[in-house]
Formats: sequence, C-alpha cells, structure tokens
Amino acid sequence: MASNDSQGRLFLLRHGETEWSATGKHTGRTDIPLTDRGRELARAAGRTFAALRGDSPPPVRVLVSPRSRAQETAKLAGLTPDAVDERLVEWDYGDYEGLTTPEIRRTDPGWTVWSHPTPGGESAEQVGARADAVLTDVRSLRSEGDVVLVGHGHFSRVLMARWIGLPPAGGAHLAMDPAAWSVLGDERSEPRLDHVNLRLP
Repeated sequence: MASNDSQGRLFLLRHGETEWSATGKHTGRTDIPLTDRGRELARAAGRTFAALRGDSPPPVRVLVSPRSRAQETAKLAGLTPDAVDERLVEWDYGDYEGLTTPEIRRTDPGWTVWSHPTPGGESAEQVGARADAVLTDVRSLRSEGDVVLVGHGHFSRVLMARWIGLPPAGGAHLAMDPAAWSVLGDERSEPRLDHVNLRLP
C-alpha cells in the first residue's frame, strides 16, 4: 500500500557488494563489478522488493544508474529498467577515488565526504542539486504509482535527506548498505522515510 492513497512511493535500491565497497574504498566513476556475494545480495533484494510491495501494481518507472554494478543489481533483483539516468551516478570523489577514509585522513585529518571538500570531485551542494533534480521528476510521476531508482550508497543517502528537507549533509545520519532498500513516502503531504536500509536475511 502507498503511504498516501493518491501517491505512489519512491523505492531506492543500492547496488550489491563490490570488492571496493567491501573494503571501504570510495567508488564513484570507477566501474567495479559485483562480487559473488554482491550478486547473492542482489537476488535477495528482489525477494525483499516483492515482500514490500505485495500485490501492488508494477512500478510506473524504474530508472538505473549507468554504472554496471547498478545495472547488474537491477537485473538480478528482477527489475526491468525503463531508462538509464546519468543523474543517478555516485558522488564524484575526485582525487579520493579508490581511497578509504583512513587513507584520506592521513593527508586530510577528520575528513568525511559530508563535511569536507573533495578535491577534483563534487561538493555536497552539487550532489544535492543533482538529487533535487531527480526528486522533482519523481514527484511528477508519483500520482501514477511507485517509482524505483537503482543506484549507489552516498547518492541514495542524499536523496533521502533531501526528500525530508534536510541539507545534503543530512545523509550522514542515514544508512544504505549494499543491496538494501529504502522507501520514501508521505503522510498527509508531509514527506517521510517509510523504511531505511532494509535488507531481509
């Protein structure tokens, strides 16, 4: 059931585990394939999605990031994307691509993607503007039913933050594990997070 009788919900799915996500490396532009466990998690995400939606009609729109890890996750989860949306790519980490947070902090003490600059990459404000553009389009579709976005961890967390009116850095307080779902809805026109970081065993 939708959270509002006249509106569908927004379902966010993060791609399954990759070698880099398993080791904490920041993965933006680099196209890293899923691990075997990542593929298992992606298949399980399909079962989670079915349980969440019950006998609801099919989603009116399924959009996927251009990265292969997101596209493979969508396929293994049983989703058929309507389009690839370039705006769903992960945060561009610039010079910090492929590095872990401890590695970055050797030269940039206290660094987090939420609070510090990312040299050569995107700022939180730039990622937030990208999320806002996606959400504007999503809101125009929700009168027709549910919408699914298959993408990445940090960007999905920014989408959640912006959905409920927090600044992009508010995503720091929200989790999004590999192959997990988050569900965004509303109650009496007030945006809310119906589920966050949901993954069935």
